Amino acid sequence: MGTTIDARGLSCPQPVLLTLQAIKKLNKGQIMVLVDTDTSKENVIRAAASQGWQLTEMQQEGLEYQLTLTKD
Repeated sequence: MGTTIDARGLSCPQPVLLTLQAIKKLNKGQIMVLVDTDTSKENVIRAAASQGWQLTEMQQEGLEYQLTLTKD
């Protein structure tokens, strides 16, 4: 597993900004993002897709989401 971002408890746009910072550092690989709102989930997925990253796995436990983003 590559980088993990724990953005639980943060309101937008912070989860998106943290994800975009990780994307700029890695260029490719795998990033796991932990969020706890639907809005953050959707915004992180959208922002990652705009940079060429794909959502390859999403797990939900209660109100929390674990998003796995990948770029080859």
